[in-house]
Parts: sequence; C-alpha cells; structure tokens
Amino acid sequence: MRPPQNERELEDLLSRPNKADVECAQRISGDVMILGAGGKMGPSLARRVKRAFEAAHAGGRVVAVSRFSDSQTRMELAQDGIEPICCDLLDARQIMQLPRCQNVLFLAGRKFGSTGRSDLTWAINTIVPARVAEQLSASRVVVFSTGNVYPFVPPGSRGSVETDTPDPVGEYAQSCLGRERVFEYFSRDHGLSCLIFRLNYAVDLRYGVLVDIARRVYAGEPVEIAVPFLNAIWQGDANSYAFRSLELCQSPPRLLNVTGPEKVSVRSVAEFFAGRFHKPARFDGESGGGALLSDASLCHRLLGPPEISLETVMEWVARWIEVGGATLDKPTHFEITDGRY
Repeated sequence: MRPPQNERELEDLLSRPNKADVECAQRISGDVMILGAGGKMGPSLARRVKRAFEAAHAGGRVVAVSRFSDSQTRMELAQDGIEPICCDLLDARQIMQLPRCQNVLFLAGRKFGSTGRSDLTWAINTIVPARVAEQLSASRVVVFSTGNVYPFVPPGSRGSVETDTPDPVGEYAQSCLGRERVFEYFSRDHGLSCLIFRLNYAVDLRYGVLVDIARRVYAGEPVEIAVPFLNAIWQGDANSYAFRSLELCQSPPRLLNVTGPEKVSVRSVAEFFAGRFHKPARFDGESGGGALLSDASLCHRLLGPPEISLETVMEWVARWIEVGGATLDKPTHFEITDGRY
C-alpha cells in the first residue's frame, strides 16, 4: 500500500471504510453520535462512519459533539456532511439538549495534566459518564477506555485478558476504571447496552508510541526502556473496530481489549528507526520488570485481524519523520511506570 504523502492523504486513509464497515452500516439502524469528537481520533472516526453510511446507501446521520476549541475542525467536519455540535460535557444542561441517537461512541476523557488537576480528571472521567449514561440510557454506547486499567504484567506475558481483575496504577488509570464502573452500573441497573473499548495505544503518523520513539532516535536522544514492551494498533483499524463494536453492545456490558496482535519491544523499535535514519540507537535507564500489555485475541476473533501491520506503520512513520511531516506534539508517555501523567 502506498504510504500517505501528506496530512490530506493520511486523513483520507484513516477515514476510508473497509468492506466490514460498509456491511455494518447496512445492518445498523439509527444515527451515530460521537462524544468527544474533537480529539486525536474523533474527526477521522466521524468521517469513517459517514463514508461507510454513504457507501452503504444508508440514511443515518453522523453527529460530532465536542467543545471544538479548534473551530477549523468543526468547519471541516461540517463540510464533510457531519453535524457538529458544540457542547461542554461538564454542563448537565448542555448534555440534556443533545439529540437522542440510537448509537453513541463515547470518546470523552482526560489524561495529560492529570497529576496537576486530579479533581478535573475525575470529574471528566466519572461525572461526565454518569450524566451521559443517564440521558442516553436508550442508546447503545461504545465506551472508550484504556489498557491502563490493568496491572503491569511480566515482560514474558502475552498480556492481560478481559477476565483479569483490574488493578490500575495512578489516579488517571483509577479514574478510567471509575468511568467503566459508572457505565457498568447504568448497564446493569438501567439496561443500558454498551461495550467497554479498552484501547491500548492507537497510532498514526503524527502521534503515538512509534512516533515518540522515532522522533527521539532521529533527534539523537535516548529512548527510555523502563517499560520494555508495549502494544500498538493503527488508528484506522481502531476506528473500524470502534464503529463495528456498536453491534457487540450488550447488558451487562461486554469488555473488549483493542490493540495489535504483537508484543512490541521498545528496544527493537528504536533499533529499527536507528537503521532507517543511519543514527545510533541510544537508551536510557534499565529495562523494567513489568509492562502494560493487553491480549486482544477476543477482538480479533470477533472483528477480524487489523488490516495494516505494525511493520507497515513503522515504515510509514520513518518516512514521515524523514520528510518533516507534521506531528501533534502530544507524547504518549509510554515509559511512565507510576501512573503520573
């Protein structure tokens, strides 16, 4: 597959529906609303759903809800036939005014800056879900969560599975488990149909763990190896899984780990980029005894394997860095072991 040459081509690839997406759009009924649509994944996910509906000749509308601090994103979504709605999800009155859509993708959340404003992190990650779940109890909801709710596992492990007991490290991860428990309560006690989408490191060419490592190698900076292994998945595949997970919602909620099939060595990734950039691979610290790893076998059995391999993404990232492609400058902090973001 030809690598994206610029951001326009990148956005087109991330939002291009596959056959499974179109088939899902043919089966699904009702509109789709994306809450928290102004973030890293929201715009391309909204476009992918819209394009799937168009390819399926289905009549569902796509509603994108965000504060839209970037008015350009709001305008571009509207130009693509998506209905943008400005909404502060911390305001209960604004939530009450949202349209009642049969299908909801809940992307709203807070991670970075959590250490400085833990109160705000907890409010966004637990109070907002409670208000949304109460107002949209007749919808089916895919709730974005994170592999951070699991404990660190030995590097030799295949990763945590959905039946493992959560043991989050740090207030950010704890608040994410809080978000899950809020939706679980509304699902069990109020019949809300939902799925907990435990995503572990989505990547595109402008952000993600691969970009973090590549940029450090390219700049001649050391790569920290306190967390020796990680998981990652191409954002386009994560977008597809999120949309198609609407058909897997249930009460009580289904749990689903979402990531690639590989356990990725941080050292090996750094050495790959070092070879591509003709620069030495430098490392900082000592390899730790644990890693946040998720086993996504269930996701792959239910929804199929990812379409874009991590090897392909690494090649694309290397080229993107070499030609000076744009980045979002939002590091993942994959090397953090104490949960302080």
